[in-house]
Amino acid sequence: MTVMSMMPVPEHEAVSRPIEPVIRLLLIEDDESIASEVSEELKTRGYDVTWVDNGILGLEAAQSGQYDLMVVDRMLPEMDGLSVIEALRRQKITLPVLVLSALSAVDDRVNGLKAGGDDYLTKPFAMEELAARLEALLRRPTDSRVTVLRVGPLEMDLIERKVSRSGRDVELLPREFRLLEYMMRRPGTVLTRTMLLEDVWNYRFVPQTNLVDVHIGKLRRKIDLQGETPLIHSIRGAGFSLRVSD
Repeated sequence: MTVMSMMPVPEHEAVSRPIEPVIRLLLIEDDESIASEVSEELKTRGYDVTWVDNGILGLEAAQSGQYDLMVVDRMLPEMDGLSVIEALRRQKITLPVLVLSALSAVDDRVNGLKAGGDDYLTKPFAMEELAARLEALLRRPTDSRVTVLRVGPLEMDLIERKVSRSGRDVELLPREFRLLEYMMRRPGTVLTRTMLLEDVWNYRFVPQTNLVDVHIGKLRRKIDLQGETPLIHSIRGAGFSLRVSD
């Protein structure tokens, strides 16, 4: 059984500086190589990672209230990951949870989300995607644990990754799906280009680019066909908004 903090010890500096907030992440993973790789990547991104290698210790750690975020493997010794999540939800602990699993079938994703997980990532995965999903979880409203989003005639199934409008299937590329999900979680809100670049593309700076406009244009052509009431609106001088017109 292992409980280990993987946050690097900061070097002493002669000049003091403001301490930035640290995101405390609990990683419950029994594969040491995966745990090490994930921890090393996340600590370079400013996370304070605590690694636990079995379900019982993981549940005890999560119950402490010391963490902002949790990543849990689906299959664990002592107590499986879904049982850990279910126990936390029964105790009204709303800690955001990302489930890792080698099981990629739709039923397994459904079970992970029904157990109370907030997102589900199948192995093997890219570290960039893991980091992006964690950032999205931290920005997500706490009451967002839903599997289907609806805005007017538009519907998005987050488990099967399908979108439809009034029964018409809408085929989206992965980035378009992520952009639309972001907008559907914030209906009626004016979303600036900076917000979209930071939250959808994960830019840590705002480049001079028309990337957002290009993708919004592609999305609009798929969502708002000729003769349909527009749902995606351009707000002059501000950004874009997804809303049902009055």
